[in-house]
Amino acid sequence: MEAGRVPTRRLIAAAAIALLVAAVVVGAVLAVKHFSSDAFIESAPPPGLAERFYPPQGWAWGELQVGDNPVQRYGVGAPDLVAKADVLILPDYGESAETWFETARDLEATGATVWVLDGVGQGGSGRLTAQRDLGELHSFEPDVRAARSMIDLVIRPAPRRPLILLGQGVGALVAARAIETGAAADALVLSAPACARATPAGALVMIGLGQFRAPGGEGWSRGGGDDFTSGRTHDAWRGAATHAWQLINPDLRMGGPSLDWEAALSDLKGAALGDQADLKAPTLVLATEHTGDCLTPRGAERQTIAGADEALELEADPRRGAWLTAVKQAIAAAVQRADPTPGAKP
Repeated sequence: MEAGRVPTRRLIAAAAIALLVAAVVVGAVLAVKHFSSDAFIESAPPPGLAERFYPPQGWAWGELQVGDNPVQRYGVGAPDLVAKADVLILPDYGESAETWFETARDLEATGATVWVLDGVGQGGSGRLTAQRDLGELHSFEPDVRAARSMIDLVIRPAPRRPLILLGQGVGALVAARAIETGAAADALVLSAPACARATPAGALVMIGLGQFRAPGGEGWSRGGGDDFTSGRTHDAWRGAATHAWQLINPDLRMGGPSLDWEAALSDLKGAALGDQADLKAPTLVLATEHTGDCLTPRGAERQTIAGADEALELEADPRRGAWLTAVKQAIAAAVQRADPTPGAKP
């Protein structure tokens, strides 16, 4: 019996050494993870893009951190004259502030200061994982809190200068939830809210393995599809812009989301839809023919952009033109309500 115990002890010792080595390796990986998950603030412009896809003149970057959540990147551009309104944009999954440069230029031309806030784990914001192109998130509550903090602590709208909150896709759900939980906005624009994309938590999420990429998703690749080839827009030039920025700025790259992210989106959708009666701000829903009746609170105005794909801000001119006109009208109406002039039309 005594002789038989020696190999057992050796096995135990070997296992202990193996665990120690594994701990050292994990520690090294975590150190790399911390470095690679940091926020990426100022991107380099890719060559060959049309000027409209570059940042507006005077564009500036900033950082926002709420609590111990990852640092989020935002960008801002202001018109040449005194601004009439502030517009805060919350992009869709896989997008970044760079995706919105053309729209930022268009809205600045109307006299608005335009802000774009990258979501947690999106664009230039900090990540929760060292696998930077993986959309990993356990809850959208940090995004919702960040939207409120952007308005209250960073933008701080001046009197008679309305704040319009514009959310695209997943960003539309975050924007709605921000209003429902007390964000002070004078108008809300929900652009193609992503209500169909929500997978509840499964077994892997329940046992803490939700960091794996969700089925059907792939990592970012140099030759991978852009917004045009993936069917998010009919416009090849606009559809290629985000991929061009990601190509030269690796920190902006995004592939498919994780199982955790899908579960968090399901929770966000449930909360936003369940409390949509609390959307008291004047609301405009800009939908595609595939959006359905999602997130259309009582009293909201709803417009369907016929034939459009989900990335309305990147659509071909006939469709994007209708979308942009509606957004501009919502801004003008908010300006009119904030500082009415007798006889003036919004």
